Amino acid sequence: MDRKIRMIVPVPVPKEALEAFASQIPAHLVAPGVTVEFACAARGGTALDSHYEGVIADAYCLEAGARAEAEGCAAVCINSMSDSGVAALRSRLTIPVVGTAQSTYALAGQLGRRFSILSMWDRWRWLFDKVLREQGMEHKLASIRSIGVRPDTTELLSGKEDSVFPLLLDAARRAIDEDGADVLILGSTTMHQSHAYLAERLEVPVINPGLVGYKTCEMLLALGLSHSKTAWLSPGAPMDDVFDTV
Repeated sequence: MDRKIRMIVPVPVPKEALEAFASQIPAHLVAPGVTVEFACAARGGTALDSHYEGVIADAYCLEAGARAEAEGCAAVCINSMSDSGVAALRSRLTIPVVGTAQSTYALAGQLGRRFSILSMWDRWRWLFDKVLREQGMEHKLASIRSIGVRPDTTELLSGKEDSVFPLLLDAARRAIDEDGADVLILGSTTMHQSHAYLAERLEVPVINPGLVGYKTCEMLLALGLSHSKTAWLSPGAPMDDVFDTV
């Protein structure tokens, strides 16, 4: 029987956008016996532009993932560098719960000494700082380079290649030459379409975070590991129906 991994996008997006997010995981990189499905938060903002939107995303990622175990999922991954709701889901679930940002920063720390984050938007700085601080990885950060383009969670980067890709390449070049980065991280899963373009033009590793989050799920399943329930205590009385509308 296939093991199902549920990838959760932390903001509401239409079906077509979920298909664009799903394309970040090529079929040939999916392990035999694994099925990948994408879902999104039922409510919330559109771009995680603030701590306010971040708290709403935490809540609705919890809703989206809370029933995953009962529905037969083998693992859950928050498909965002925000890691929205990860701690709450680890408390609620016993199946592996993976934060894309945590997994990405850990891998970057293995591949080099200092990494830079390539960001679309200055207003994402708060979510990078949040997870880096939680993971004690601030000392590994060389820089955050933003190109000042508002993200599009519906079309992602489709149709923007000619304008956005060169800006990202210039930011990457500056991160390497001026900031001392020896590893680069795409700052959002919405940027995955730029990965091949950047990777073939740069001399340092470029990490595609959504794929890292997914592969971390696969690894945990293959090793028979999940998060510690001593670290993330299960609730005494689950309240999953708190999100139900009357």
